[in-house]
Amino acid sequence: MAEYEFCTVADEGRIRIVTLNRPEVLNALHSEAHIELEKVWDEFATRDDLWVGIVTGAGPRAFSAGNDLKVQASGKRGPGAKSGFAGLTLRFDLDKPLIAAVNGLAMGGGFEIALACDIIVAAETALFALPEPRVGLIAGAGGVHRLPRMIGQKQALGMILTGRRVPAAEGQRLGFVNDVVPEGQALEAAKRWANTILECSPMAVRASKAAVYGGLAQPTLEQAIRTVYPAQRANMDSADYIEGPRAFAEKRKPNWQNR
Repeated sequence: MAEYEFCTVADEGRIRIVTLNRPEVLNALHSEAHIELEKVWDEFATRDDLWVGIVTGAGPRAFSAGNDLKVQASGKRGPGAKSGFAGLTLRFDLDKPLIAAVNGLAMGGGFEIALACDIIVAAETALFALPEPRVGLIAGAGGVHRLPRMIGQKQALGMILTGRRVPAAEGQRLGFVNDVVPEGQALEAAKRWANTILECSPMAVRASKAAVYGGLAQPTLEQAIRTVYPAQRANMDSADYIEGPRAFAEKRKPNWQNR
């Protein structure tokens, strides 16, 4: 496993756990961190043995405070990552599921990292916000676009135009948080979600994710349903497509091969 400066990476079986590791600045990120994380997720995408990813933050206080404004104010900003904030917010071709384990503050770009994941698990002490207008910016790493698609226009604008902080329980009521757990248990809960996903066919999971996002981009429901997406076709042509029904008929757990 390679050594990283701004994150830690641990592979546990088929799960990759990436921890944003700048706790001295509440895991705020700068251009060097984005480029490093892009490489981490590039490798994850190509590894056949890794099926689910989890991203979390180091320390008890923050998932990520977002953009490192002190670095930005110093004028030392370097080139960003092609795949966006934390190497994730512009990564539209990743078909493997991602889970955000939010253990504290998820502010600005930190919230945008979580929104770029497929599932958000949050400690009850977690706080979410897009406070960019308070410092003369906008949530341009996807926040102003992803949030209204998830929770509706009015609820999203209520957060975006005020920059207000939303606790985990309200985030669950609004619909962008999947699971709220006691303080200190976000990562373990995210692992439970990951292991439940691993009970499913990895190819079917990826086909389902691709169909959901591809379908949302279609102009009508009928077009979304009638379209057969490439990952869906690959799944139908796979050995696992036969293994699942066979295991069900034989009353045993399926032996997924990811092919």
